[in-house]
Amino acid sequence: MPGLIPDRIPDHGPMPIPRRAAPYFGQPDYRIYELNKRLQQRTEDSDNLWWDAFATEFFEDDATLTLTFCLEDGLKRYTIGRTLIPRYFRSIFEGGVTDLSYNLRHPKESFHTTSITLDCDQCTMNTVHGKSLYTQFPLQVCTEGKLILEFTFDDLMRMKSWHFAVRTARELVPRSAVAMHAQQQDPGMMEQLSKNITRQGLTNSTLNYLRLCVILEPMQELMSRHRAYALTPRDCLKTTLFQKWQRMVAPPETARPQSKRRKRKGSASNSTGSGGINPPAANKKRSPGPNFPLVTQDVMVVGEPSLMGGEFGDEDERIITRLENSQYDAAGALDTEPFGADSPLQGAGPNSWQPAQDRPPHGKKKKQLLIM
Repeated sequence: MPGLIPDRIPDHGPMPIPRRAAPYFGQPDYRIYELNKRLQQRTEDSDNLWWDAFATEFFEDDATLTLTFCLEDGLKRYTIGRTLIPRYFRSIFEGGVTDLSYNLRHPKESFHTTSITLDCDQCTMNTVHGKSLYTQFPLQVCTEGKLILEFTFDDLMRMKSWHFAVRTARELVPRSAVAMHAQQQDPGMMEQLSKNITRQGLTNSTLNYLRLCVILEPMQELMSRHRAYALTPRDCLKTTLFQKWQRMVAPPETARPQSKRRKRKGSASNSTGSGGINPPAANKKRSPGPNFPLVTQDVMVVGEPSLMGGEFGDEDERIITRLENSQYDAAGALDTEPFGADSPLQGAGPNSWQPAQDRPPHGKKKKQLLIM
């Protein structure tokens, strides 16, 4: 009844959640659609600038294009760089093609950290050839193969690599053209219609350009050096060959890992103060021999990085050094008896000074070898 509040709200199921539009970089097959659309905008007046803009829009600066197909003399594989890609697409139209498009069926996409790979096992390159020499009707060529594309995972989503492996090609002749020449009963013309005008779907203009790219691709370094430094072709070749020879003869040495060096402990700073000798630390290993006083003797010490602050050599040998206290005259200091009765150095401890009668004569020094 009007005016009454229902006890329960009717349940119409879960409310539909609005979905976000898929990001642009998540649709690599849509980029092929845009590439086909841009190729349809080509005109007969399209110059090099138009083709360079086309390649810049769809290909990265370091992109590569690879074609693989079989001819009568065996398998052919051509790989060209970014600089030669615009000229490749232009050579297709220069061979008599009026329309070019790529049709992908059941493409597979795989997402990586910085790239997206599109793998299509059923790719068809459709080309329409204009009025040829033997037929006055357009001829359609369907080139089937496998297309593998790698896109960058960003907003521009340009291609880093293009690999098209051709399997087979079919040329479709209009029935009207066959009927017209059949009525004329011209066997020579019918034989010409039965011959292919392409080789594996590629025109002679494109094949000649790919053969030329075998020579042009290694010369890209010379051409870029010529544009950058305005050198003559001979000077560019000399400079390039010299740099390659330098890299071959003197390869860059691998960085040698730096040895860990410990800072040398300053014994002078530790001994200043009371003028006494600091006892060795408890955590350091001591020699099993008796405690020889270091004032009246010359000590030959084997350097050890963990004990004496020394350094290892290149071949891991130990350095033997001779330590002398040249700033302190032991004989003169003990003759004058500078310490009083209250001095902590008086006594007969193991590290105390030797009496004057037990000292060796002045000028004669004992030598001991202390291995640390």
